[in-house]
Amino acid sequence: MHLPRLQLFEFNDAPFAPKALQRTIVSALSRTLRWGRMLDGLVPPFLAFLEASGAREVLDIASGAGEPAALLLEALAQGGHTPPTCTLTDLHPHLEAWRALVERHPTTLAFVPEPVDATQLPPDLGRGRARVIINAFHHFPPTLAQRVLVGMARDAPGVFLAEGLVRDPRSFLAMTPWGLPALVAEPLLAPEGRLASAALAWLSPVAVLASAWDGTVSTLRCYSRDELFHFAEAVGPGWRWEYGTYPVGRFGRGSWFFGVPVTSNDRASTPPAPSPARSGAAPRR
Repeated sequence: MHLPRLQLFEFNDAPFAPKALQRTIVSALSRTLRWGRMLDGLVPPFLAFLEASGAREVLDIASGAGEPAALLLEALAQGGHTPPTCTLTDLHPHLEAWRALVERHPTTLAFVPEPVDATQLPPDLGRGRARVIINAFHHFPPTLAQRVLVGMARDAPGVFLAEGLVRDPRSFLAMTPWGLPALVAEPLLAPEGRLASAALAWLSPVAVLASAWDGTVSTLRCYSRDELFHFAEAVGPGWRWEYGTYPVGRFGRGSWFFGVPVTSNDRASTPPAPSPARSGAAPRR
């Protein structure tokens, strides 16, 4: 399904949306990802990225509540792989949520309590760390998205982007078998604001409708393969970029995109890639 990208609003990041509604949506989404084990399919491409980049430390950018990064580390460990250490960052830090995650993962998770601008990463913070965004790149409009990618790539051993959706509203349907129970359970399991969550999820359809809107809009905000490669051109030469999709739940699809610097020896030994119009292979850049 070919659809144009639309930068519509989402309740979970709209300045006019009540904080209680945003908290309910984000918390239920985190629980949906966990209950549905929806990041398990991301493990193989992420392992390929870690091998290609040679990095064992990861800087997670635009971490939000931090659950996607934590779930990916858990999926790696459950698959018998040693997860990298991961540092959570955001322009608007979620300190309470991050502290709770670090308590659960004291050896693999840490966080930066100060705001971190992805377009201007502090050199000391980024040094030696691969840069990762999971389920958040679609929030950036195109001009900012390209600036974020360029900022992430600056002096980086590698850059990894992943989305749990593709630009097709049907991809959001894969989350509904777990998303609806997560919303219903939110007033019982939420760490705070349970009365407000009950009013939104039990006594009215507000939480369900807002979540359905956000999920649909998220698919329409996702960047396509060609758009991501276009953004990567601004990083400059000397990088190799790859794109693919991965299974989400039983019938959904997500996407991944990563780049690593290419040495002169790598360029000499790497044959030209086929045209992307004829093959799913990523073009060499």
